[in-house]
Amino acid sequence: MNPLLWAARNGPYVLVSGLAMGLLLPSLAEPMRPLLAPLVVLLLFVTILRMEPAAILGSLADLRQVMAAVIGFQVLTPLVIIFVGIVGGWTGTAVILALLIMTAAPSISGSPNLCMMMGYPAEHAMRLVVVGTALLPLTALPIFWLIPELGDLGAVLKAAFSLFLTISGVTVVAVGLRRTALCNPSARTLMQLEGAATITLAVFVIGLMPSVSNAALSDPWLAAFWIAFACLVNFGAQAATLQLTRRRLAPAQATAVSLIAGNRNIALFFVALPPEVTAPIMVFIGAYQIPMYLTPLVMRRVYSV
Repeated sequence: MNPLLWAARNGPYVLVSGLAMGLLLPSLAEPMRPLLAPLVVLLLFVTILRMEPAAILGSLADLRQVMAAVIGFQVLTPLVIIFVGIVGGWTGTAVILALLIMTAAPSISGSPNLCMMMGYPAEHAMRLVVVGTALLPLTALPIFWLIPELGDLGAVLKAAFSLFLTISGVTVVAVGLRRTALCNPSARTLMQLEGAATITLAVFVIGLMPSVSNAALSDPWLAAFWIAFACLVNFGAQAATLQLTRRRLAPAQATAVSLIAGNRNIALFFVALPPEVTAPIMVFIGAYQIPMYLTPLVMRRVYSV
């Protein structure tokens, strides 16, 4: 059987396999690290190739909904976290910091692919990725102003701008190819593209898991806490957002918005925050990949109800 077709048909299990390899074989992470950035580009490219070019931009009404979702996720939610932290005197705790970094981040670049794995179109998720990343320089300003302990805002903005340029460039190239050489792809070709994106996601996670494996060996209870916490906030955010949106939005839009509520690109902040800030939550950053990669398997029934 064609491995790309097999991966497309068994996407959730392929992701779980990559997650397991990352946890059980941390020695693989070191040679994987130089490949992480190219894998992000490859994932974006094959995901966009699978979309209809005319559907990527969407209607003006849809873009207004995207803007509202981004502001709610990346501004209002972290401000609520900050308020709770200040009132409770918890602003310096690892839990509040983890929640703040998660809620202030835009969508993961793989969210369109996760939508496709659950049987929904990827265009709305793609718009959320692009708009959320583009607006991060603005949405992050109040967060860093209120919590100066987070460190250098400039480094975060530079990382966000770099990612936005990457997304824009890959989109232009992929749409150009889709309009020319791949203007009328067969169902088999689209399935192969989905399989390629799935394998890319599975390989990508291997390089992100050593922090969890090391913590599990040195302090199993600490690792268990952060894994449970990451699953709670990720799946909880998805389920809560779905309850709020499923009667207000079309199923594909509600799925994309809910999926992104729990799956955020926290790596954008990780590359910029000082080591003394990230050290207490390094295990969370690794553990957060677990519910992310389990989303198609765990949440598929929730989204299909």
